[in-house]
Order: sequence, then C-alpha cells, then structure tokens
Amino acid sequence: MNTEYDVWFGLDVGKTSHHGCGLDPAGERVFDHELAQDETALRDVITRLQDGFGRVLVIVDQPNTIGALPVAVARDCGADIAYLPGLAMRKAADLYPGQAKTDARDAFIIADTARTMPHTLRSVDRESVVLANLKVLAGTDEDLAHDTTRVINRLRSLLLQIHPALERVFKGTVVTRTIVLDLLIRYRGPAGLRTAGKSGVKRWAKNHTRKDPSALIDAIFDALAEQTVTVPGSEASESVVPRHAARIKALKAERKEIEAEAEELADSLPLLQVLTSMPGVGVKTASQILLAAGDFNTFKTA
Repeated sequence: MNTEYDVWFGLDVGKTSHHGCGLDPAGERVFDHELAQDETALRDVITRLQDGFGRVLVIVDQPNTIGALPVAVARDCGADIAYLPGLAMRKAADLYPGQAKTDARDAFIIADTARTMPHTLRSVDRESVVLANLKVLAGTDEDLAHDTTRVINRLRSLLLQIHPALERVFKGTVVTRTIVLDLLIRYRGPAGLRTAGKSGVKRWAKNHTRKDPSALIDAIFDALAEQTVTVPGSEASESVVPRHAARIKALKAERKEIEAEAEELADSLPLLQVLTSMPGVGVKTASQILLAAGDFNTFKTA
C-alpha cells in the first residue's frame, strides 16, 4: 500500500452517521466533522479533499456492515481505502492522551495511526467484496443455525410433554433426519402413528428413504406401546408438531443453499481455499481470518 498521501481521512463509522477527520502530512486537521450515513455527504467530502489537496486515503474502522457504504463511495471516487483492525485501534488509542471515548477522538486516532503507522493497516481490495459477501452468507447461516436449534427444542419439548418414550427415540440428531421429519409431517404424532399402524408406516417409509427404516419404525412403535394414556394437550400438540418438523426441514434446505453459494464464492479466492483445507477451518472462520489479515502481504515471514 502506498503511504504517500496528501490527506489521511479517518472515518469512525456509525449506524446513522460517521465522524470524519482528515489530516495532512504534518498531522494538521483539514477536516473534522460529523457526516450523515448517505452517499451524497460522503462523496462531497471525499471529492472536496481530493480537489483541494490531492491524493486521499480513506481509513475505516470496519469495512463491512455500517462501513460498507463509505468503502463503496470512496472506491467510486477513486480514493485509496484501508481498514484499521479493532485490535490495532485499541492499542493505538492507548498512545493518545485522554480516556473519554468519543467519535471525534476515534476518527482522529484512525487517521493519525494510518499516517504515522501505516503497517497497522489492512488493504480493502476487490477481494474484500467477495469476503464481504461471504461474511453476509456466514452470518445468515449462523442465524439459521440458531433458528433451527430453537425449533428443534420446541419440537422436543412438545414430544416430551405428550409422549416421553417417543421423544427418547428421537435422541441426538435422529430428530433432524429427513425421514423422521417427513414422518412427523405426515403422521403428526402418537395418535396418527397408531392409526396408520406399524405395517402402514413401514410401507410408506420404505418408499421415502434409501436406508432400511425397519429398525427406526420398530423403535417408534415399541415406544408407543409404553404409554396407554393420552396426555392433556396432545390434540393441539399434534397439530403443531408437523409445523415444527416442516420448519426444521425448510431451515436445513436454506442452510444447504447458503453453503453452496459460499463454496462457489470461496472457489474464487485461492487463499481461502488454502485456509479451508486446514482441519477445523470452515468457510466462515477462513473468511473472518482474511477479513482481519488481508492478503498476508503485510506479514514478512510465515
């Protein structure tokens, strides 16, 4: 990254507004104001700095989410862009007087750190667009994973309430198997399963799974035989159970779609492929590493 600039423009980004601080090579402020979180305001400041002083380096404290618009506008204006990681920002802040955390102080620290310690910066290049997309997908997948866990817990709670023995059959990840979810969608619960009968359920199951479902069906009907009473709330529960099962199935399908999209994006980043080849490192973790470390050009040795 070229360190010869006429203005180092630090942006402490926020949800509705940012604070911008521009420093010249001598460290004098040439701009120090709050900016709205919109394209017009950002473009106006960056172009004025370019017209008035020359080459501008825009530095943000986060290049994604609320910092995505400033990065996009700066790139469109032809300005260079850099990212000051949070850890470097916190360490740099200790070198400046005062303890109060204000947007104006943070913007100045971002700009001055970039001016005096350019080695702390990470580049925000075109590959970061891919990483930003991966981060969105990873975040969405994480949300879906939480949603899946919540729905699974609700389903287990319902089954435990109306038929504990049947809930025990679906221990661990058994309840998320496609054949189990389809079975619960079709037969709804204990009453529906008893009505269909073991032989009827087996015939249906054999046409809906590649593996032999006999052991699972036998375990289900053995559990059903352990309880002869009908627990209050069973009727309502059996109308809700298939809804939860259908929701889990839909969430699993969404996560598979996102995984496929993430893998397609990852194919365009050689470094990401290297990281994901390591044991225990998935696309999400590898993306976060690259977002923090950049393209590794700033590391002199392994």
